[in-house]
Amino acid sequence: MSAGVLGSRVRLASLQRLHILQAHLNVLPRGTSRPMSSRDGPEGEVLLQTSGCAGVITLNRPKALNALNLSMIRKIFPQLKKWEEDDQTSIVMIKGVGDKAFCAGGDIRAVADAGKAGGSLIQDFFREEYILNNAIGTLRKPYVALIDGITMGGGVGLSVHGHFRVATERTLFAMPETGIGLFPDVGGGFFLPRLRGKLGLFLALTGFRLKGRDVQQAGLATHFVESQKLAALERDLVQLKCPSQKDVAGVLDAYQAQSCAGREQPFVLEEHMQDVDRLFGGSSVEDVVRRLEAERSPFAEKQLQTLKRMSPTSMKVTFRQLASGASMSLQEVLAMEYRLSQACMRGHDFYEGVRAVLIDKDQQPKWQPASLEQVTDEMVDGYFQSLGSSDLHL
Repeated sequence: MSAGVLGSRVRLASLQRLHILQAHLNVLPRGTSRPMSSRDGPEGEVLLQTSGCAGVITLNRPKALNALNLSMIRKIFPQLKKWEEDDQTSIVMIKGVGDKAFCAGGDIRAVADAGKAGGSLIQDFFREEYILNNAIGTLRKPYVALIDGITMGGGVGLSVHGHFRVATERTLFAMPETGIGLFPDVGGGFFLPRLRGKLGLFLALTGFRLKGRDVQQAGLATHFVESQKLAALERDLVQLKCPSQKDVAGVLDAYQAQSCAGREQPFVLEEHMQDVDRLFGGSSVEDVVRRLEAERSPFAEKQLQTLKRMSPTSMKVTFRQLASGASMSLQEVLAMEYRLSQACMRGHDFYEGVRAVLIDKDQQPKWQPASLEQVTDEMVDGYFQSLGSSDLHL
């Protein structure tokens, strides 16, 4: 392949990645079924309903790609706990309105604005989001997330820790946080290192996008069902009588068996998995970069160019986050990630990343420090230090 063609492909991939990252960030800071909340405005941003045996959570901000904000978290969490104790509720389902997104992430713009103004949202949002993530991960009843459309950041936290995650041909999964001076949170330190080989670290550092059936093949979704079958799937689930986890799995298995889209396609990274394991199996981010530089293959060059755009601090923090999280419980990981979130709020790169991608849209963040070599171990240590009485306890 000529250098010109390779360069064109790298630039195209870069533009596509930036568009997805903007979708992840560009959320507006707005605030027989028995609807518990169905009005327009902030009260209608999330709909909480019971239908048959199920408690149903519907994210209702389609214009903002169903982005998660604090008021939504504060509605979902108590209702989830009520359903967990309710004898009439056997399963919980979560879905998003519209055909573009399940949930494109958290309301990062509002968090950045609060951080600049010294507002408490920078503590409250992350603390309460992680508490909700833990509640999903420890729920005693089957939890089914219909991740139809964009599923990133906060949307991953609302789905990946549950028992069942149903991807469709429209699902687009990514954790692009290193591109805005953050890290793959919402329990990323727990589920990413538990994917096969070095796939989790690869996804975390590069923000690589997985689509459709690839989300299941990566181990992030448990099932694949064509989007046109979701309405029927939902009806069959809510009509179950006191279903067990096995009963729910049986229904999902049956719908998956009827879904042929992409069945014969290999995993998008299958031919590169040995490369991923070898190249991202380094002892540090610098080691990963050195391996990519020495490889001189189109695949390695593409990943190298991607990493060069990311925040050096975020990459080093993420590398340690996943290395530590591999042997931690979900609760320990979320407590660690709360410390990391607050360190990011005190730092420079998060605000600079939001500026470059969302506000000025020049796509030219000026990271501080600007290179991996300038990010010392002591700097990274500071991100993991205890917050004392402000630590998150689960």
